[in-house]
Amino acid sequence: MSETTHPSGAGGHGGHGGDGGSRRDFLLLATGAVAAVGVGSLAWPFIASMNPAADTLALASIDVDLSPIAVGQAITVTWRGKPVFIRRRTEAEIAAARAVDVSSLPDPQTDEERAVQPEWLVMVGVCTHLGCVPLGQKATDDKGDFGGWFCPCHGSHYDTAGRIRRGPAPANLLVPEYAFLDDTTIRLG
Repeated sequence: MSETTHPSGAGGHGGHGGDGGSRRDFLLLATGAVAAVGVGSLAWPFIASMNPAADTLALASIDVDLSPIAVGQAITVTWRGKPVFIRRRTEAEIAAARAVDVSSLPDPQTDEERAVQPEWLVMVGVCTHLGCVPLGQKATDDKGDFGGWFCPCHGSHYDTAGRIRRGPAPANLLVPEYAFLDDTTIRLG
């Protein structure tokens, strides 16, 4: 039996010369690249959908200007969908908060543990019993028996440091993560 030889010397590549392998490699590479781009373009929206929404990112941290708040006044800001109470406490409120025997409290915390600067009290304004929003931010609100906040839904009374003093709430009002950027600005989050 004799071997058949092709005049081009390609040995079975149909007369296309010796570059048949490199064309095949190019076609495989090009097909693979197009497939990778296609998979990437289909996967990108799915991956991007797992990122937090822009409004969520915007609320991750907020800066609050404290300069318009007079001594004895309070404001409420919204952070991460929750009310945050910020009160510029009077000397009498600070003294009342510091005079409490901490061992008598249901959730023992000193005033110094709750306020970075004594004059400013910053807390999440959600009752720790069932998630109601306590009264006490407005001058005309019932501030409860201890001059702080009062949750009329179930009768929880908080003092001027936001600590639970009477009622069904099991814990103090939460102090969120915050820092003073300067004397009149805080960053929540």
